[in-house]
Amino acid sequence: MDVFDYEALARAPLKRDPYEHIILPGFVKFEALCQINHDYPHIEHAGSFPLASLEFGPSFQALVDAMESEAFRKAFEDKFEIDLSSRPTTITVRGRSDTRDGNIHCDSESKIITILLYMNPDWDDAGGRLRLLRSQKNIHDVAAEVPPCGGALVAFLRSDHSWHGHLPFIGERRVIQFNWVTGEGSQRFALFRHRVSASVKQMLSFGKPKLSPPGAVEHR
Repeated sequence: MDVFDYEALARAPLKRDPYEHIILPGFVKFEALCQINHDYPHIEHAGSFPLASLEFGPSFQALVDAMESEAFRKAFEDKFEIDLSSRPTTITVRGRSDTRDGNIHCDSESKIITILLYMNPDWDDAGGRLRLLRSQKNIHDVAAEVPPCGGALVAFLRSDHSWHGHLPFIGERRVIQFNWVTGEGSQRFALFRHRVSASVKQMLSFGKPKLSPPGAVEHR
């Protein structure tokens, strides 16, 4: 499966306001997006889930393989002018968002580059749109805003001021996060932290009505 539009990525400008980042709608090609969404893991709760905790179909696995490929790494090495050849990676998956998501934050120091792929087919809600921010305290101090849909890519170099967040949204919000991290210890810690965070969010959601994602395909 031909997953990514590398030619469009090569043409996309690397922007430096408010920190080094790339925004590219349709980085996941449309045909691939449809197939991947068919095989997307069924996720009932908010939170980021490591791949090992999920079940999914072959098209989603093809996406994972493409992200772990040398071609993928080389494309971002070229764009950010950085050597990632010896860096471990992490992949986590989201399927839903709730009121606890979207708070302004900077990624942890163990992360070098964050890649976000937005997999919803379309988006018409004011909430849930990723905002790249110029400040830590103001969600409206926006440098760029990205609707989380259509195979859009957001990639940024982690820094002490790489603030981002989004307005609240409750419902299906499909996001795949890929990171190059500083070392294997960071890799293990990041995956452990996501497992704990997802477990806590599941416990907090008990007793609340379930929101079934429209059109989701169950793989369990």
